Amino acid sequence: MTKLNLIAGEWLAGESEIENRNPSDLSDLIGLFAQASPDQLDATIEQARRAQAEWAAYGPERKQAVLMAIGTELMARAEELGTLLSREEGKPLAEGKGEVYRAGQFFTYYAAECLRQLGENADSVRPGVEIDVRREPVGVVAVISPWNFPTATASWKIAPALCYGNAVVWKPANLTPASAVALTEIISRQDIPKGLFSLVMGAGGAIGQRLVDSPDIDAISFTGSVPVGRRIAAAAVQNLTKVQMEMGSKNALAVMEDADLDLAVSLALGGAFGGSGQKCTASSRLVVHAAVHDAFVEKLVAGARAMKVGHALEAGTEMGPVVSAEQLEANLAYVALGQSEGAELACGGTRLEMPHDGHYMSPGVFLNTTNAMRINREEMFAPLTSVIRVDGYEEALATVNDTRFGLTSGIVTKSLARATHFRRNARTGVVTVNLPTAGTDYHVPFGGRGESSYGPREQGRAAAEFYTTVKTAYISAGAPG
Repeated sequence: MTKLNLIAGEWLAGESEIENRNPSDLSDLIGLFAQASPDQLDATIEQARRAQAEWAAYGPERKQAVLMAIGTELMARAEELGTLLSREEGKPLAEGKGEVYRAGQFFTYYAAECLRQLGENADSVRPGVEIDVRREPVGVVAVISPWNFPTATASWKIAPALCYGNAVVWKPANLTPASAVALTEIISRQDIPKGLFSLVMGAGGAIGQRLVDSPDIDAISFTGSVPVGRRIAAAAVQNLTKVQMEMGSKNALAVMEDADLDLAVSLALGGAFGGSGQKCTASSRLVVHAAVHDAFVEKLVAGARAMKVGHALEAGTEMGPVVSAEQLEANLAYVALGQSEGAELACGGTRLEMPHDGHYMSPGVFLNTTNAMRINREEMFAPLTSVIRVDGYEEALATVNDTRFGLTSGIVTKSLARATHFRRNARTGVVTVNLPTAGTDYHVPFGGRGESSYGPREQGRAAAEFYTTVKTAYISAGAPG
């Protein structure tokens, strides 16, 4: 049976449908999923405008109850929905369950924020005049989310959008529609106006483009690639639509000569190969001090070779398949590119034949690389990482910062002075010390610099900057009596 879109408050079939198959086992058909028509998109945006006005008038406790119910259900169903997520996206089951639980935490966090929307006041420079500053909903928000964290990334956009009184039109990635339908079913059952939340599945070039071109969309929150982000920004500026974009990255983990090597290797392996390297926060550049380079490399390569690649739902799997045949081909092309540039492929980087027909490859480590190589300049989004040898801390910091991206960076060191200097001078939106570059909390800002991010920060209270607009009111009450 085909899974439907939620259009103007009704579950409807589309103009066509797509297959969704398990990347761990291509014989496993997860389902057929409707593709919305342009007319359906227009209709749901029109209904969203009406629903948003009604939702904005709800009292804060009523909104809080809605978000709390969504979050609580996600956490309670983390096992079930995490299994579905891992089945369609390919990340190991523990990661899938963890993602769904974290998605629930986004909703419960913003449920509490519904009750914390405090304004400001001031006296005017003019006598007898008071000033009231408050935040109001921005309106109808388009959410365009990626396939690599299909539930969590969508949730950290949808939850604050609803919290601050907006309507949401959601276009998820076509590679992971089952998780999108599951989240939409939870949201649609809540006490919300008809059409406040819409699910519009479809191709990015058709439905996605029409969504960002619409003059009736007030804000667009996007996570995806830099080229698509540029196109969205170009479309949005025609309508002066507010935009928030998280895009590419080329994150570096610096390993100093005083580092705990076992810790450093553990951080590098998890950061580089977690989620099959398909994370915007992945550690794709390992900047290693010459004094510990050989010892680090020996442990790193041994660790990569020992990683168990397998079906996402099988016990013991440490790395699942990559998400699609196209992604696998692109990854293997980067392996060939790295070798053509003179990098040494110490292990992995090959297509794997497994008991199940899927998109499997082994985690790969490049050695003898320079920061000028394309494999160290471009985001690969693959289970591939490169080691760059440096002679000291200053060279390490310069290498970390030598990128057009700037999402996350990390340092492994026992020196408080170096850790402090790095934390203050790494040109990234997120910095970690003796921790992986991947893995962030939900109650604090998230975002990057350069080509990694554009627009206001996501998550925590910083989300209010994007999902609200500020109104300043001047009041002259006159003299009493």
